[in-house]
Amino acid sequence: MAMAGTLERPDRMLLVLGGARSGKSRHAQHIAEGCGGALVFIATAQAFDTEMEDRIARHRSDRDARWRTVEAPLDLAGAIAAADAEDTVMLVDCLTLWASNLLLGTADAEAATEALVAAMAASRGRIILVSNEVGLGIVPDNALARRFRDLAGTINQRVAAAADRVHFIAAGLPLILK
Repeated sequence: MAMAGTLERPDRMLLVLGGARSGKSRHAQHIAEGCGGALVFIATAQAFDTEMEDRIARHRSDRDARWRTVEAPLDLAGAIAAADAEDTVMLVDCLTLWASNLLLGTADAEAATEALVAAMAASRGRIILVSNEVGLGIVPDNALARRFRDLAGTINQRVAAAADRVHFIAAGLPLILK
């Protein structure tokens, strides 16, 4: 069985959940870098303002030259399929931003989630996915925010069911859920 800091076969798929600024991305990157093989960062963020541009730049600076970055704000399944190889570790960061992109765009979120789970199952490489746990707070006060919370929760449940391992990060500390 793999330890919290490693990801060994048959544990090919890991979901890392946590709140905002919990350390989930750092945890996922540390595990990915310890797996060996080619490193592919699949980014779902889109920079619509300077604050988000700064966040993306900070995340990029945390990764060294070993990483290849693929931007996939909507077609996450396609990006996984294109980057997939047996010696590849793919780090998807993050499913929450992907959910937001789906919700605000014209994509069919249910079909996109099905395609993601199918791409995960078909993958020969290792996949580490990062997502915010947004269901622990209060019920949002508007319909769009409630739709987002519900979609993010559904995606997290589907990906967690498909993943070999699930870690929950709080205050930088991992709790192994699966």
